[in-house]
Amino acid sequence: MSKEELALIMRALSFAAQKHRDQRRKDPEASPYINHPIALADLLVNEAGVTDVEVIAAALLHDTIEDTETTAAELDEVFGPRIRSIVEEVTDNTQLAKADRKRLQIEHAPHLSREARQVKLSDKICNLRDVAQSPPREWNLGRRQAYCDWAKQVIDGLRGHSLVLESLFDEAYASRPEE
Repeated sequence: MSKEELALIMRALSFAAQKHRDQRRKDPEASPYINHPIALADLLVNEAGVTDVEVIAAALLHDTIEDTETTAAELDEVFGPRIRSIVEEVTDNTQLAKADRKRLQIEHAPHLSREARQVKLSDKICNLRDVAQSPPREWNLGRRQAYCDWAKQVIDGLRGHSLVLESLFDEAYASRPEE
């Protein structure tokens, strides 16, 4: 990895940490939100062998538009059009009702770019692992199972492009909470 590529990843990590600085996860420990984007990047690099630094940067930034005051124009200015585009592809329209956002994730999944598929797969893998290992306090078994089943519907629309990530998702899904 070149010095410029490493600098890009560190810039994305710093940017995401700043944007998510006051946010906490819904896990019982209320861990810092930045742990989630870091987990995606770690999974992509260390488990899936992804070396595309723009995909890794997009993974670090994947929730900035959706969950912070960050705009697509800001990402474009700081990180360029490719990273902005990947992040936009995996960003829900928060103006819509939650049920509509979930439905649209399923509908849009088959149309995502290869890069966005990698980010989306890593996001769902990390979320399923979290639901199995440290779910939000208020999520009962039924809600955790419903989340896992919905995530599988999203991922089923992405299949055929990243066998390693798909296998990791299948492992996480097989470990989903059951009665």
